[in-house]
Amino acid sequence: MTTAFPDFGLTPEQRRFAVLGHYYEYPGMDGERGEIWCYSDRMSYEAGDLVTLFISSTAARFDLEILRDGAVEMPVMSERGLAARWQETPDQCSVTGCGWQESFAFRIPAHWPSGGYRVTLTAEGRNGAPITCRHLFILRPSVGRKERRLLQVAATGTWTAYNTWGGSNHYQGITGPDRDQFATTVSLERPWCRGFVTLPKEAPRVPLSIDTPRVTAPRYPHMEWAFATGHSKKYASAGWASYDGHFFRWAEERGYGIDLASQHDLHFRPEILGGYDCVVFVGHDEYWTWEMRDAVDGFVERGGRAARFAGNFMWQTRLEDEGRAQVCYKYRARSEDPVYRGGDVTRATNSWEAPEIGRPGAMTFGLNATRGLYAGWGGCAPRGVRGFPVYRPEHWAFAGTGLYYGDILGGESHIFGYEVDGLDYVIRNGLPEPTGEGSPPEGLEVLALGMSSLVEESADIPAADRFLGDEDGRFVAETLHGSASDENLEKVKRGCGMIVNFPRGKGEVFHAGSTEWVAGLLRRDAMVERVTANVLNRYLERS
Repeated sequence: MTTAFPDFGLTPEQRRFAVLGHYYEYPGMDGERGEIWCYSDRMSYEAGDLVTLFISSTAARFDLEILRDGAVEMPVMSERGLAARWQETPDQCSVTGCGWQESFAFRIPAHWPSGGYRVTLTAEGRNGAPITCRHLFILRPSVGRKERRLLQVAATGTWTAYNTWGGSNHYQGITGPDRDQFATTVSLERPWCRGFVTLPKEAPRVPLSIDTPRVTAPRYPHMEWAFATGHSKKYASAGWASYDGHFFRWAEERGYGIDLASQHDLHFRPEILGGYDCVVFVGHDEYWTWEMRDAVDGFVERGGRAARFAGNFMWQTRLEDEGRAQVCYKYRARSEDPVYRGGDVTRATNSWEAPEIGRPGAMTFGLNATRGLYAGWGGCAPRGVRGFPVYRPEHWAFAGTGLYYGDILGGESHIFGYEVDGLDYVIRNGLPEPTGEGSPPEGLEVLALGMSSLVEESADIPAADRFLGDEDGRFVAETLHGSASDENLEKVKRGCGMIVNFPRGKGEVFHAGSTEWVAGLLRRDAMVERVTANVLNRYLERS
């Protein structure tokens, strides 16, 4: 570990803008260099489906390469000299969609296996240098029995929420009368932002990789790197490149048969789960519809096993326009979401823990984001524990690790953060137990537990130097306790991240509540790999 923040060649003013400013990808941003962009008509397909690509390019011709991004990169298609043209794009394309005309279509052969398929478009820029665009689509499996295979469900709701292409997402935006509001509706009919499909190995992850010196203003290296290199500000918060792809490749490398589906498939095709014994969720998995939860709850009740190596189970969304638009009013839900004015309020696009929704996240996965949330970045426990402190080492998930009570699982690979899920708890006889607040399931065991925070606070650091501040803490205070007062903030600002296990119906759930679990697999942490394998092997009934 080092105590020096990385230097990406930015001035102090640029560093500040990289964190607090709003920058995003949009058509024409590369000026005289030229550019090429692409999206597809759907997020996932089955073998035999027609894939339609919509492309806007300053070049008249482009080359196309498609490969399956698994343990081994498998090229499946190559085309040369395809026709393209520049297509005009609406100002609010991130809300309404780009509306481009079809550029190229192909039918997926029956022999292509399920997985993530990376599309690379290359053309000649105006200055003679190559210009590129990368897209990704999911090839889901057909419905039917899949013996001893995993189904990984990609966090496509979160990808959609964080996608900055066109100017607006569920965090920042160019909507509203002053063009400074986040979008409550975002479209899937636009390209993925830069960094969602591929990333160089040196791209920083969100949790700090340095030992922060004392009395130091928070720094956010991943956003500084993004601004310096022309990547999306949100590349490290969502996408195939930062999260889902790492698990998929790791599982194939370790000999697991694994298929891939999208969260949108859970919503529209819940029967896809029926063929599997074990379904896996990984990474930053924040946005879900009611129907997606119904699919998982039913699967587990009937005897399925759900393994969630993911964090921040926070927001309910709604899908509109046959899934081409995602709605989430978030902090503005109670004042703006139409369901509060005569609709079904249980479908409000608010936090799952909002009392009117009546369905805390713990009812599905055992943990709630509102009892998390931030760890290891900015001013939220920047010097805190980097792995999970273990409380119940005798549990089957830890077999073969040699862990003891009080040991740290994944500390070297930094699997705890940057957002974690937890529960209200008490310590009895040195062991954590849920208090019952937040609707934890019957029979839930807390296996590991670390500290997190909903608020960046320091007696020594000015509030103006913080990215997160206390906005999320006050929102949770209002959601759970009726107002965002200082008194209520005190009730929610201290959180935790947990590993839990519990039975449900005929099935079972294991939840390691951290977005960064995949970092342990990426960095080949032997203990993290062993725990992951223990869970998958048990749930697949594999020796």
